[in-house]
Amino acid sequence: MIDLKLLQKDFESVSAKLMRKGVDATLIENLKLKNGELKKAKVNFETLQALQNSMSKEFGAYKREGKDISELKQRVDANKIVIAEALDIQRVAHEELEAIAMAIPNMPDDSVPDGIDEDDNIEIKKVLTPKEFSFTPKEHWELAEQNGWIDFERGVKLATSRFSVSFGMGAKLERALINFMLNFNAQRGFEEVSVPALVNRTALEGTGQLPKFEDDLYKMEGQELFLIPTAEVPLTNLFQDEILASEQLPIKMTAYTSCFRKEAGAAGRDTRGMIRQHQFHKVELVTIAKPEQSEEIFNEMVQTASDILTALELPHRIVNLCTGDLGFSAAHTTDIEVWLPGQDQYREISSISNTRDFQARRAKIRYKDGKKNLFVNTLNGSSLAVGRTLVAIMENNQNEDGSIDIPEVLKPYLDMSV
Repeated sequence: MIDLKLLQKDFESVSAKLMRKGVDATLIENLKLKNGELKKAKVNFETLQALQNSMSKEFGAYKREGKDISELKQRVDANKIVIAEALDIQRVAHEELEAIAMAIPNMPDDSVPDGIDEDDNIEIKKVLTPKEFSFTPKEHWELAEQNGWIDFERGVKLATSRFSVSFGMGAKLERALINFMLNFNAQRGFEEVSVPALVNRTALEGTGQLPKFEDDLYKMEGQELFLIPTAEVPLTNLFQDEILASEQLPIKMTAYTSCFRKEAGAAGRDTRGMIRQHQFHKVELVTIAKPEQSEEIFNEMVQTASDILTALELPHRIVNLCTGDLGFSAAHTTDIEVWLPGQDQYREISSISNTRDFQARRAKIRYKDGKKNLFVNTLNGSSLAVGRTLVAIMENNQNEDGSIDIPEVLKPYLDMSV
């Protein structure tokens, strides 16, 4: 959630930043108006409460002095009714403000380039040079079917479209990638955590998936529980409504989970293969940090994800997202795109985001700095999407006969004799 005090203090600056991200000016004006209404309602309630306290003291004095209290009692009783009404007005004003504020995205950092969509993103650098093939490289679904690694038709039979089943070496490679990534992240100082695959509404509101993206989530019928779209949600909300000690920070975590998304906003995109599935495996990085720590840790998280791809000998590029492609909760995002020779293009395999204190305000995650309780910064990033990494391995390591070479760093994680 954006800082409403900052909005009141510097409306022009905040509104300009939000409009860079495409937020409608009318919505911002309405947010300011509702914030003003709540402030007015609070002042009115506090004034009435102060009057009530004053009359209560006067009431006690009258009784001690034996004065007639009938008129004063009428005033006290009448003021109680007005106070109840004022409290109700304050509650409604707070709920209305909260509803608008929860739909407002995070402000982009000043360093984020302006742009409309992914075409306006800025390439920072390329890592490793794509291999030149003496034949036309196949796409991953052809290789997966030819080698018996992935069965897309049986995935549809078991569930629906955009589900798949991995067999043999395909399944083993997924497991090997998960273990390799978790170990790699642990060596970089990220503690492994195992979290639930179901979370409640409060957790999803805390990280910004709700209310905006409810149509993209799988919800349990009759319960306020949702399948997680990413491990970012449970990892970040481990510290929901807590005040952490300053010396605890930063808290660096990594987790493997299955992730579930309806892909409601991606109809018609990547309908074949494993690029965009309803259920997929992912290893995530999440950090809870002090504001002054977060930028250094952000760069560290980007480097960690990039170094995994380098270890797997997968060419990739690092891209700075523009305002139009920036996610709802993100103040700054760097994407890592892996080279897919079968598609002859780079495709996203990781997004690393610094949300500053946006999620912390929603989830009420603070730390004690002396006598003050301050909001933390939260950061998250894929390290990496397992299915897309497997896709990249297949396409980059394919041979002319369709066979696929296994990256050396994964061989210790595989029992090649079975």
